[in-house]
Amino acid sequence: MRPVSSAEEVGALLSRSDSSGRRRRSSPVQSASPRPAGCGCGGPRRQSSFRDDVGHAASETYLVTRLTFSLLQYLGLGYRWMSQLLALTIYAILLMPGFLQVGYYYFFSSQVRRSIVYGEQPRNRLDLYIPKDINRPCPVVAFVTGGAWIIGYKAWGSLLGRRLAERGIIVACIDYRNFPQGTIGDMVSDASQGISYVCNNIASYGGDPNRIYLVGQSAGAHIAACALIEQAVKESSGQFISWSVTQIKAYFGLSGGYSVFGHIGRFLWKILSSAYLIKHWKHVIFFQSSNKYNMHSLVDHFHERGLNRSIFFSIMEGEESLSRYSPEIVVKQSSSQTIALLPPIVLMHGTEDYSIPSSASQTFADVLQQAGAQAKLQLYEGKTHTDIFIQDPLRGGRDPLVEDVLSIIHVDDEITQEKIALAPAPRRLVFEWQLQLARRISPF
Repeated sequence: MRPVSSAEEVGALLSRSDSSGRRRRSSPVQSASPRPAGCGCGGPRRQSSFRDDVGHAASETYLVTRLTFSLLQYLGLGYRWMSQLLALTIYAILLMPGFLQVGYYYFFSSQVRRSIVYGEQPRNRLDLYIPKDINRPCPVVAFVTGGAWIIGYKAWGSLLGRRLAERGIIVACIDYRNFPQGTIGDMVSDASQGISYVCNNIASYGGDPNRIYLVGQSAGAHIAACALIEQAVKESSGQFISWSVTQIKAYFGLSGGYSVFGHIGRFLWKILSSAYLIKHWKHVIFFQSSNKYNMHSLVDHFHERGLNRSIFFSIMEGEESLSRYSPEIVVKQSSSQTIALLPPIVLMHGTEDYSIPSSASQTFADVLQQAGAQAKLQLYEGKTHTDIFIQDPLRGGRDPLVEDVLSIIHVDDEITQEKIALAPAPRRLVFEWQLQLARRISPF
């Protein structure tokens, strides 16, 4: 495996973000750009033609291909990541009937606004999912998708975006740079800039700037939590801001890890070395069951067996940055003024998640509550890392995760709650046997 010397090497390979352009706003909810022209569906007309879409798709394909080869240089030719990639490929093939239907909606629905630019970096794009009928300003979900900090992409949120848009909610799926194009600081900066765009511009698309909800899934839950807490720290200390934490009505963390020293580290090592984990399952059980969650011991353990610790440290910008990007630790060290700014936090997790165990959300909820924040833990019995986000929505019918999110967003809107209750249930997109087999094969 080709070693990675440090996070600086990654920065030398590909450009880093420039956050110096942020400016203080006296009214964070005001539009940061001219109001786009409207259309009959309650938002601005599509910003690009089909030719523009094709050109953008080609450029993104080139970007992803280049980043893939860059990543392979770090991983080298080995069976560990290859077996993980094979499992992911089979998983995708099994669920392809559903993915194709969602993909058709994503590319051809007039309710989807794709690749809206929110910043200057290559991946500074977001997708908007707009409800069909907008009679009044809609609640808004700013969604940061997962992808193990390596394969994240805004289109991964299309299934959730469609489900929520069908129930009267505007969804903004925020893209961000992945490793090795960027490191964790770039990802947090991109997510924060995307949230800023939503807060300052969503009214132009029919959204309510006073009813914005932040949602993150898996790695996206970690990135979104870092962005939220970082913004609260800046705001409480009087630093320049482009959006306010007070604009966020609630934060939902789906299957996330919030301590780089423990849960996140184990998840990332699993992604990068599943074949090794299968071969040495006894060691994995030891680390999973340990209450110490000593990240340094875990890094050394895998490094001795061929998985270079430099990859993990490069993503997290070096060993010295681990504390900075561990929301649990940042919350413990934050002032009461910072904690008071945080919105209600809802952490949602499956009890059979073997990628990031549900104890990650339990621990973070405990830390938040001890610090004085409003935090709630919602566990889904028997659900894995991908069940609540992929398999359950593809199954059709009742979706516990969506229902729980809607119950909080529409808690004071009885009319909307009645409409949702009377709405037809989503139809099944994939046969049950495919869902069950994919569940077993899933690398997550």
